Amino acid sequence: MGHFSGGEDSLRQNGYDNLMTPISTDLSRGNVLSQLVRFALPFLASNIIQSLYNVADMLIVGNFAGTGSMSGVNIGGQVTFILTNTVIGLCMGATVLIGQYLGAGNKEALRRCTATIITLLVILAVIITGGMLIVKGAVLRLIRTPAESYLESDRYLTVTVIGVLFIFGYNALAGILRGMGNSKQPFYFIMIACITNIVLDLIFVALFHWDALGAALATVISQALCVVLCITYMVRNDFQFDFRLRSFRIYRDQLILIFKVGLPTCIQNSVTSLSFLFITTIVNIVGGVSASAAVGAFGKFNSFAFMPTMAMSASVSAMSAQNFGAGRVERAVHACRIGIVFSVIVTWAFFALVMLFPEAVLRLFGDDPQMIRDGTAYARSFAWDFLIIPFVFCINGFLIGGGHTFFTMVNSLLSSVILRIPVCYIFGISLGWGLRGVGLGAPAASAGVLLLIIVYMCTGKWKHNAVRHAMS
Repeated sequence: MGHFSGGEDSLRQNGYDNLMTPISTDLSRGNVLSQLVRFALPFLASNIIQSLYNVADMLIVGNFAGTGSMSGVNIGGQVTFILTNTVIGLCMGATVLIGQYLGAGNKEALRRCTATIITLLVILAVIITGGMLIVKGAVLRLIRTPAESYLESDRYLTVTVIGVLFIFGYNALAGILRGMGNSKQPFYFIMIACITNIVLDLIFVALFHWDALGAALATVISQALCVVLCITYMVRNDFQFDFRLRSFRIYRDQLILIFKVGLPTCIQNSVTSLSFLFITTIVNIVGGVSASAAVGAFGKFNSFAFMPTMAMSASVSAMSAQNFGAGRVERAVHACRIGIVFSVIVTWAFFALVMLFPEAVLRLFGDDPQMIRDGTAYARSFAWDFLIIPFVFCINGFLIGGGHTFFTMVNSLLSSVILRIPVCYIFGISLGWGLRGVGLGAPAASAGVLLLIIVYMCTGKWKHNAVRHAMS
């Protein structure tokens, strides 16, 4: 337990005061509701704006290029999403460690962890870019990409893979800032980048008619701008890592801890993303290009519907990490309860919207009659997931903050593979229910996960700080 040797309250506070910079915020003191909301609101705004990247792509491509290009953006984006989500899993390990180091007041461990995760992600970005450029064609064929959208999918994927360093970079730096209790600056940066993305979408897609290629270029350029803004802010505010070549270094002890805490989440995110790819394959089999476009369009709406709950989950996770590090578990529990109540109110409202007005939602992305019919069937069955997901997300955020990432990985595997894919296949293909059956996979999987979470919470194992145990 050497990293937490200064854990007594007075020593912890002195250590934390030494870590205070304009970047950091102490989430282990003060009013829980106030801290939770102050962290969650900028994070929510960031996620809403970041979702506008893909939504803007889909809206502009749908209105100026048609369903073939929409399908290309959806399929190419799914592959990129897998790569990004995998790396975000490792970032989550660093984010939890950073939050706990901050709570414990350990400056040296914080510096070493930050240098390690940034260096690691640069190396991974280079390797993944080279590998994906070689196998991208095989991947698109493997997931049964429709012939009408194959070229568009290939173009979108090629550009986003080349720009993966920037996509990884923003998510990593934003995760580090949030681990330090700062959710405001990522919001400012992503807002600037989103405006840039929309302007570039209009130029590249609507004006130059570059279709999916233009949408991908707009996204990558905007993410690169985000990375530049993040680095500039961090360097100017005495961040632990100065981004000079000599500072890029991997510390073995921190690398081991990042993998111990982050690898389960990395596996979880990878498998979850792969499950979406399998579902994309099922959708392609069930209905072809119009079904792919419909699921892609509704997926963009989902990204907004889930944003409030994801923001609360991230806020609960950040507060949980710092409070577990400071030995204040009950405060983390209180934050989780508040997050659940807030998420239920918001997400259940989205459920009512989808059930009452699915066609209106889908018409935002295009007016193809078949796409709207397919999307309506999918949306009304998928929407039942909105009733369950607030509980799953917020409790998982609480458990991740406490370092219980192995358990969250297990319930994610249950959700994304063991339950969801078979349900989608059986209902969608075997029983011939089409997209309505595919949509039922999500609520069925979430219900199973929630049951597992309830059982785990009843065991009381969540009370132990899994990060501190890993360090001992």
